[in-house]
Amino acid sequence: MTSQICRAAVSIPSNIAEGFGRGSTKERLQFFQIAFGSSSEVETQPLLAKELGFGNVSEYDQLEQLLIEVRKMLNSLLASRKPVPITKS
Repeated sequence: MTSQICRAAVSIPSNIAEGFGRGSTKERLQFFQIAFGSSSEVETQPLLAKELGFGNVSEYDQLEQLLIEVRKMLNSLLASRKPVPITKS
């Protein structure tokens, strides 16, 4: 379970970096959305571990607070990169 959390956690900044390296807004958004999906994985794994009685409750609370901050940043990043719809005159 620990390795799964680590893999998903590393995937978040890796996909953000790859998104910034892409040429089109559509491609960037795709990688930012993948990063957001990885944050959902990071959220789920500790919840499962907590339900199974592994680890310390205060550690889960701390991780949850950090994850909330990361997801706020990802939401802002996604919102700022949405393409402007083209309207016909």
